Amino acid sequence: QVQLVESGGGLVQAGGSLRLSCAASGSISHITDMGWYRQAPGKQRELVAVITRGGSTNYADSVKGRFTISRDNAKNMVYLQMNSLKPEDTAVYYCNTKTMRWALVFDYWGQGTQVTVSS
Repeated sequence: QVQLVESGGGLVQAGGSLRLSCAASGSISHITDMGWYRQAPGKQRELVAVITRGGSTNYADSVKGRFTISRDNAKNMVYLQMNSLKPEDTAVYYCNTKTMRWALVFDYWGQGTQVTVSS
């Protein structure tokens, strides 16, 4: 199993920046994709950004040009740099990672970290 621990959330004014970090531990040998999702109350959880083990990235249209996802495979960490934050970015942000072994795929989630952007 994989354990994910997130940090970096908080309260920030519109236009400000935050950097989220997520550390993976446990059975990390076969981690493939890592990413960030977010969910606001009453809304569906949505993909924010994802990065493959090889470094390919994909972003939600709403965050392109403002957010940057990166990872450090040696440290088993993934990051989300969030710039030019808007009130609509307010949500609980979840770290996600997937593992694959013998054609079995497992999905793991962090506990979530609150990001609140004031207007």
